[in-house]
Amino acid sequence: MALIFSLFFTACLATNADENEQYKLKNAFKNLSFDNPVDLQHAGDGTNRIFVVSQKGLIYVFKNTSSVKSAKIFLDIQDKVKYGGELGLLGLAFHPDYKNNGYFYVNYTASDPLRSVIARYTVRPKNRNSADKNSERILLEVNQPYSNHNGGQIAFGTDGYLYIALGDGGSGGDPLNNGQKRSALLGKMLRIDVDCTSGNKNYCIPPENPFVGNTQGYKEEIYAYGLRNPWRFSFDPVTGWMWAGDVGQNSWEEIDIIEKGKNYGWRIMEGNHCYNPSSDCNTSGLTLPIWEYRHEDHGNCSITGGYVYRGTKFSELYGKYIYGDYCSGRIWALSYDGTNTATNTLLLKEDIEISSFGIDEDNELYICDLNGKVYKLAYKE
Repeated sequence: MALIFSLFFTACLATNADENEQYKLKNAFKNLSFDNPVDLQHAGDGTNRIFVVSQKGLIYVFKNTSSVKSAKIFLDIQDKVKYGGELGLLGLAFHPDYKNNGYFYVNYTASDPLRSVIARYTVRPKNRNSADKNSERILLEVNQPYSNHNGGQIAFGTDGYLYIALGDGGSGGDPLNNGQKRSALLGKMLRIDVDCTSGNKNYCIPPENPFVGNTQGYKEEIYAYGLRNPWRFSFDPVTGWMWAGDVGQNSWEEIDIIEKGKNYGWRIMEGNHCYNPSSDCNTSGLTLPIWEYRHEDHGNCSITGGYVYRGTKFSELYGKYIYGDYCSGRIWALSYDGTNTATNTLLLKEDIEISSFGIDEDNELYICDLNGKVYKLAYKE
């Protein structure tokens, strides 16, 4: 284990040493600004629109052209959303058949009690740029013991199921050990079927979920566990792999390939390192990250997971996982084929707070700055 880590650590230092000088960020929509943008999605309906999520409880919609003059408010649920710090409207996912059924799903925090809410809304039938606020159908509510580590991302997999990232419930160090507690939904990646109902639930449990039919009291919604705060995850449409950036505690950020039934280590491990206990921890049965990086290097503090690039504008980045750090403004490209050691290249550094990445219908990449702008990758002239 020590030798493996030594090789990994050396590779980490070597591949991050040289910044690539050919890239910059360009304002994607120069006429638009948003309140605390934390997510960017497209509807997959062929309309070439962009949807930007405001943490405050708004979703904006606009045509995907650089010269667009204004954005419309697609959904306003500010009266439902508890906003502040890590709380708010955090995730958006469109149903795979959105073009026909008009369904989309959101992840937001609500108060009294403090909780994460996964809900479905419906677009207005005669106005595709406006959702019916009164159409809310709550699928899942999970009480939050603290105000941080709420997760955020929701996304449909290639299997048609909805995946939901939930953090460990917050505070620091996972005091309730939710990451390892399979009787709790916190600290997990969940998977549900939104196209049916079961009993008093507005969803069904996929029969392939790893803990279906268990007798130990494990939650059947769980797809994977041992996560601290998987703020952003995405699916590679070519390989089907699920990539997640799991935000670390004090020292290490990590990237995981999430697979069914696996334990990703938190709070036993932070990245590849023992956390609780701080040494000689039992790593048997744990799936360690494919990549990690340190906080103390260059002002890093919090990973923002991104996407495997499948666009056409940057052929040299095709198949690489593009991700960043919220604090340092660094953006990297990670190469990993499942067999060989991952290699990491620093693409650029900008003075922005990277809250999220997104892609459009052409799989081109966008970067959200919490301060209000949306950027895209460009070549330096």
